[in-house]
Parts: sequence; C-alpha cells; structure tokens
Amino acid sequence: MPEQSPFDLAEGDPFGPHNLPYGVFSTADAPDRRRLGVRYGDSVLDLSALPSALPAAIHPHAELLAAPTLNPLLAAGRPVWRQIRAAVHSAVTDPAHRDEVAPLFHPLDGVTLHLPFEVADYVDFYASEHHATNVGRIFRPNDAALTPNWKHLPIGYHGRAGTVVVTGTPVVRPRGQRKAPAGEAPTFGPSLRLDIEAEVGFVVGAPSTLHEPVGLGAFRDHVFGVCLLNDWSARDIQAWEYVPLGPFLGKSFATSVSAWITPLDALDEARTAPPARDFPLLPYLDDAGAEPGGIDIRIEVRVNGETVSRPPFSTMYWTAAQQLAHMTVNGASLRTGDLFASGTVSGPDPDQLGCLLELTQGKGPYLQDGDEVTLTAWAPGPEGARIGLGEVTGRILPTG
Repeated sequence: MPEQSPFDLAEGDPFGPHNLPYGVFSTADAPDRRRLGVRYGDSVLDLSALPSALPAAIHPHAELLAAPTLNPLLAAGRPVWRQIRAAVHSAVTDPAHRDEVAPLFHPLDGVTLHLPFEVADYVDFYASEHHATNVGRIFRPNDAALTPNWKHLPIGYHGRAGTVVVTGTPVVRPRGQRKAPAGEAPTFGPSLRLDIEAEVGFVVGAPSTLHEPVGLGAFRDHVFGVCLLNDWSARDIQAWEYVPLGPFLGKSFATSVSAWITPLDALDEARTAPPARDFPLLPYLDDAGAEPGGIDIRIEVRVNGETVSRPPFSTMYWTAAQQLAHMTVNGASLRTGDLFASGTVSGPDPDQLGCLLELTQGKGPYLQDGDEVTLTAWAPGPEGARIGLGEVTGRILPTG
C-alpha cells in the first residue's frame, strides 16, 4: 500500500490549510538543531528549508525562518506575519509546489517539539464571570461573590515567565506553606490540593514603546497568536498566601502551554460578541462598535483520559483586547514573547467548569501523583472547517 502523501489530509482534519499553527521542532538525526515548523495534519513542514524551495515567495524572510525560536518572526510585525502565512498556505495547497515542498515534511510522531518562543513576561487574568463568581462563593461564602471592582477592570497578576513549560513536561508537585482552617499555625510540605486551570493564552509579537498604551484598535498589530494554557494551581498554598496580595508560590511553579501557536488570523471566523456588560466601561475599555472581541473556542478537559469538562471561551466577560489595553494603560510596555492568559475558562453549566476547585465545590478530590491532564480545543473556521488548537498535557510527579 503506497505511503499517504502529507498533502492528503483526512476529512475534517483540524490542522488543515485554514489553521497552519507555528512551532519549534527537532529531529532524531539532529537533536540539537531547533527549527521552525508549521503543523499540517499529522506532519510538520520545515520552515527553515522553505525559502530554498520557494525562493520567489518567501526568500526575503529566510533569516527569520532560520531562527531556532519564533521570537524573530514574532517581532517582525503583522505585515510580515501575513506574507509568510500566505506563502505557507500556497506551499501546502498549490499543486505546482508539491515536488519542491514534499521533501520538507516530517511526520509529527517522529519529531521532538519544544517551547515555541522565549517567554518575556507572563500575566494571567481572571476574565470569566462564571469562574470568578464560583470561586468567590467558595472562598468568601459570607460576602459578595464578585469584588466591587471586577466588572470595571480586568483583574490579573504578574506571573513567572521562567516556569512556563511546553506540553508534555512533567509537573512536580510543589511544596509550600499551607494552613488548615482549624489549624493554629501553618505547616510546610507538598501541596495537598493541586489543581488545573483551563485557559487560553495570547502571544505578543511586535513590542510597544514604554509610556505609550496599546489601545483596543491596536490589538491585532501586537498579538501574533493563541495557544491553550494550563495554569497549574496549588490551592492550599494559594489560600494561605493570597491575602492581602495576589497569587505567588501557589501559581509560580509551572504553567504549561501548547507546542503550537495558532495565528490570530486563523480565528477570524470564530469571532463573536462578548457577553453584555452590566456597567458602562471607561473609554479605554469600551469596545462598543469595535470588531467582536470574543472568540468561540470550545475546550475539552480530560483527566486520565476521562472528559471532565467542556469550558466555552465565548462566555468570557473580558476580551483579550481589553486585557491588553488594561495591561498597558499605565504606560507598561510590551516585549516580544510576552504571554498573557485569560484566566480559568468556565461556563454557566456544571459540565463547563475549568478547574477542579469549581467541579468539586472546593471539596476535592484534587490531582494525585501520576494523574495526567490534557486540554484540547477547536474553533469554527471558514467553509465549515474546524481550527484545532494544539493540545496541552502534563503528568503530576511526586515532590522530589
């Protein structure tokens, strides 16, 4: 039986020509050589070799594509992103290019995938009203579920860029201080309430200038693409340390991201209006009349192979454009490789909750050593296609 061509995709493959996500890979014969690639079905197209195969279309960008990380491409800006995306689309769809491009494919199961970009800064938001309300009821049962500021600004915290890891990286159970409600003093040891947070991450490409805020209308000029993200959380450590300041050691031990960054342009068909606002927004956050800022991404959460939740990203109260505007309104600058995340994605229904804290009403069980968590997702694309987001998987290892 003849070997299937990498150009011939299965019907409905979510990594078809409308998607074309970017990543970084290496091969067994050159394990130390990291190359840029684009996923196409179950294959990886070697972008570093594409300028030689299609010199007229993509040669001006050969230096960007020869880099061992996405950062130079991210920094090049939207006009270049679009030119390269168009050239890649032509490479995989135009029959005239098949002979030149076919040798540039590698089977996906034969390569090693790496963290696709060098993370500059990491910010995590708290943008789901359903999640924030559920958590408020669990942590503050005698007070209002939402704090007074929640519907006036996107709340977030500045995380730790150095502990962002690529899918497949094991997660070692963190240690820290935790205090039982009835305990007289804190104890120290491995977290007993290790949790997940199903999120969507946004990767910044073009930087901005210090003291110059990035408005809602400039979102596409700065954000390159989207990835799935699991912000692992030690709830017992978090509960003891987060008053009066925000998350710290309960969050900073690991954040897992996909190996594939889906370009923002691939999600145009998935654009949707965010939920109705309850209060007038200040001008820098007011997106009335702007391009729909929500994105219809359907996430699935599996623990040890069993689906436990299907959170809908379309229900998020604050959009990524509003988060970016708020993150820079004080004059903070963006750097190439900045990563900001949506916060836990939760919907209104019991099977749409994005973390174990919500799914169990705070009672557990939480993650045990050896448990494996996998996030997958897709979004509607053109012509009825599905746009797949690269999965995020992590297995819990015991404290060393």
